[in-house]
Amino acid sequence: MADTSSQDTAAPPRQADVPEDLARCAMVIEHAIDHLRQEKYPPLAVASALLGGALGVLARSVDSDTILRILDSAASSVRSGDVHASVKAEDGQESEKA
Repeated sequence: MADTSSQDTAAPPRQADVPEDLARCAMVIEHAIDHLRQEKYPPLAVASALLGGALGVLARSVDSDTILRILDSAASSVRSGDVHASVKAEDGQESEKA
């Protein structure tokens, strides 16, 4: 049996293949969402504002075909049930549905 007493166990392992800048951006967005939820903004208003902002960032950064591929991928994830499954797995509860 290997000695694991010298291994650092203070920090949980990061998810594989998530660049640090993406992880940091996601953390900032999650904090903003938490703040808006605490302020009792409707989930649909929060999501619509985030989606609109994301589309604005994409429009300033990439071409229309790339934006459409991203949106197609997102739509496929919704159709397959992956989006709701990942939210349930993260929250451990049912998500709010319009």
